[in-house]
Amino acid sequence: MRHFLLVLIFLLPAVSCAVEVDKVVVDKSESKLFLMKGRNIVQEFHVVFGANPKGHKQQEGDERTPEGLYILDYKKKDSSFYRAIHISYPNKNDKKRAQSAGVNPGGQIMIHGQKNGLGWLSFISQLFDWTNGCIAVNNSDMDTIWKKVKAGTSIEIKP
Repeated sequence: MRHFLLVLIFLLPAVSCAVEVDKVVVDKSESKLFLMKGRNIVQEFHVVFGANPKGHKQQEGDERTPEGLYILDYKKKDSSFYRAIHISYPNKNDKKRAQSAGVNPGGQIMIHGQKNGLGWLSFISQLFDWTNGCIAVNNSDMDTIWKKVKAGTSIEIKP
């Protein structure tokens, strides 16, 4: 029995790391990002957003983070920020709305870590919304998200 418990103690961290995430949910009002498996929260993280976080992104330069359903469609190792996972904004509806308003919807919205070389400042930068519309986490949280989220995972960004 003692050997079984020792094996279990050593295997639990490996099993929890192996949980495959099938959805990411971001709650802007709570400044939280949740990694989900079905309806279960696997892990949660504190996040910050664009400098003008209220409401759905309308156009390039408005510093808003989009709201709605998207796909995390690719990972970018060579970003200006510590790792980045691209969000498929703008979708068809975003493009249509922007076109009818005569504006550029913008793009290049990502989940990312800190600006390269400035990760040590995350204890300050994660206290306020500072991105141009992206979702930012500290670098160690980005390492975890990077490992657990595969390209093609859906993301829901709630107001």
